[in-house]
Amino acid sequence: MSKLMSMHDAIAAYVQDGDTLSFSGFTTNRKPYAAVHEILRQGQGNFTLWGGPAGGEQDLLIGEGRVRVFINCYTANSGFSNVLRRYRAAIEQGKILFEDYSMDAVMLQFHAAGLGLPYIPVRLMQGSDLVDKWGISREVRQNEPSLDDDKLVVVENPFVPGEKVVALPVPRIDCAILHVQQASPDGTCVIEGDEFGDVDMAVASKRTVVTCEEVVSDEYIRRDPTRPKIFGACVDAVVHAPYGAWPSQCYGYYDDDVDALREYDAASKYYDQKDAEQILRREAAKKGVEYDPDVQVETFTDYLQKYVYGVKDHAALLDKLGATRLIKLKNVPGLGYAGQIE
Repeated sequence: MSKLMSMHDAIAAYVQDGDTLSFSGFTTNRKPYAAVHEILRQGQGNFTLWGGPAGGEQDLLIGEGRVRVFINCYTANSGFSNVLRRYRAAIEQGKILFEDYSMDAVMLQFHAAGLGLPYIPVRLMQGSDLVDKWGISREVRQNEPSLDDDKLVVVENPFVPGEKVVALPVPRIDCAILHVQQASPDGTCVIEGDEFGDVDMAVASKRTVVTCEEVVSDEYIRRDPTRPKIFGACVDAVVHAPYGAWPSQCYGYYDDDVDALREYDAASKYYDQKDAEQILRREAAKKGVEYDPDVQVETFTDYLQKYVYGVKDHAALLDKLGATRLIKLKNVPGLGYAGQIE
């Protein structure tokens, strides 16, 4: 049975207000931006995000006020924004509930969810303040249906009396949204390069939407049984979305759009023009110079209008970016990144 759908229909069918979501990839690697752009256009929100190593796609949702709870270990466009700006602003302004685990712990939590475990015992985080400092208190957790009552529980190893381990909850994912290199109409997926937590997310989630660089036939994808990573039965919708990870990279296909990631880093410093004026006035005062009201800067809302709300869909975005810009991002065979062989 074919699971091919348009981006609009897949997001409308499988992403609901109040969902717990997780996304593929790692910071600027294979992030499902095209799908997130469509969520922004359609208006769903009030999400709980299990971020893992989150990137700008989750910063967009946080900045637009679509996220209620954020479970995370690291949020950055690595090499461009070491701490993403709208995420930082939301925490500093108390606009989201936020909990922090170590990166290896989050990956194990996803794996435990994929295995169907109720919790996972680890030795990780012991000796650090991640055990003692909770971003979300037990009292708040008890009134938040998407969360367990405890961040963690230190328990005794039943096989080694006296040894302590940390019992961690596992994510209860409503919808996983993944970007992959190839998918067939029945939902079987090929992931080239690091899989990160994507396979576990697909197995654990109630609903899975896959966007892909290429749609290949069911017969073709079965030719080499070592390549598919995600079983078709785990997938509800397949969306053909070339450059669906832009401006992040997609291993084997294209590199980061450095200009776009730098643009986002600069623009996301300010939510809108009013926010920009306040920040620029403070910065001018610190430097002992007069504020110049004629200085114009791009803001987060300007960036969204340019690349999300100001275009009808992902195809329109690709038209706006243009073939020359996109072709320059293509990976050189044998190098694994965009560039020129000399």
